[in-house]
Amino acid sequence: MPRTQMTLLSPADQDRLRALRRMKAVALGALIFMAIAFVFAFAFQERVGWLAYVRAAAEGGMVGALADWFAVTALFRRPLGLPIPHTAIIPNRKDEIGRTLGEFVETNFLAADVVRTKLQATPIAQRAGEWLREPAHAERLGTEGATIATAVLNALSDDDVRDLITDLAREHLVAPEWGTPAGVWLEKIVAADAHHGAVDLAVDSIATWLAANEVAFTGLISRRLPSWVPKLAHRFVDDTAYNEAVRFIRAVQTDPQHPARHAIDGYLARLADNLQHDPLTRERLENAKASLFDSPRVGGLAAEAWNTAKNGLLGALADPGSGLRLRMNQALQEIGERLTTDASLQHRVDGWVSDAAVFLVDRYRHDIASIITDTVERWDPAETTEKIELMVGRDLQYIRLNGTVVGALAGLAIFTIAHALIPGV
Repeated sequence: MPRTQMTLLSPADQDRLRALRRMKAVALGALIFMAIAFVFAFAFQERVGWLAYVRAAAEGGMVGALADWFAVTALFRRPLGLPIPHTAIIPNRKDEIGRTLGEFVETNFLAADVVRTKLQATPIAQRAGEWLREPAHAERLGTEGATIATAVLNALSDDDVRDLITDLAREHLVAPEWGTPAGVWLEKIVAADAHHGAVDLAVDSIATWLAANEVAFTGLISRRLPSWVPKLAHRFVDDTAYNEAVRFIRAVQTDPQHPARHAIDGYLARLADNLQHDPLTRERLENAKASLFDSPRVGGLAAEAWNTAKNGLLGALADPGSGLRLRMNQALQEIGERLTTDASLQHRVDGWVSDAAVFLVDRYRHDIASIITDTVERWDPAETTEKIELMVGRDLQYIRLNGTVVGALAGLAIFTIAHALIPGV
């Protein structure tokens, strides 16, 4: 591999490449050693008898080294560039290898029973709880969650959100009829006297306003009197009207059976009945509802509410010390504590995870395995060969080295047996 290409490899691949080159040098050195030993022994075996054994061992070692060199080289390329059949197996059958590997993974690793067995043997919930109840881990997960939530909020279009709110409001609030449900609801409230608290609140609010706004009350009636009426009469009318209003409100406050209260009860009862049975009353309510929701002011309030909520959320998510972030971290720790100590919850969570994983694997295992097939198909044949050779090439060089040693021992054994059994050899 050229030096410029080597610099493009990752540090781990560069280490593998150096180890591969060392083992290739060792295997080649063993072959050269056998060749030198063979030449020396062949030349002097007539003078020194025991060199015949060395020659036989070296001859067998060379044969074993060459045979294994051919076998290993044939996996990745054509030996010596010769077009020998069934060589350069990996680059020529790259796509088939990818499909086979994908099928192997799909059949043996992505089977539903395999995944379920593995997950059932793993205490997923307990381990997750032990990790999550640590404050640092909970804070880290909360930070990641806040980052994701911030990205989602920033990605949302304000106009699209406002349109969505408008559509949802029209679908669930404006389109449905309010008259009959409101009449039924109001009838139940009146029958249960549940409206008395609201009446008391309204009367108390009027009494409080009258007590605090006597000056503002002045002139409400007298300014409508003819101009020829004396000023003294104006003051008398204003004081009388104010005092009567205060007296009336106090009477309503203190008397649960005051006629005004009965009048309100009767009005609400009639309104409840009209909302259920009077088409004119229901039509007036629907028109008022439509006018309210179509008002530009209401639309502006909705947009303002969304902007306020969004900006508030973004600010809280960005501040590690905000109440939202602190509560989020605390909630995550509490979840971790429960997952660690609650056996029934652990069992449920483990079951959910197993069921979800089995469902996904069973439904999408072919698509998952096809990632391997598609990835290998996109690889360049030469690049694929280099990748695989870097991964397993060093170990394959041991085959060459072992072949040299085994060949030498086999050659020595064969020659020794033949020399012992066949006289004159």
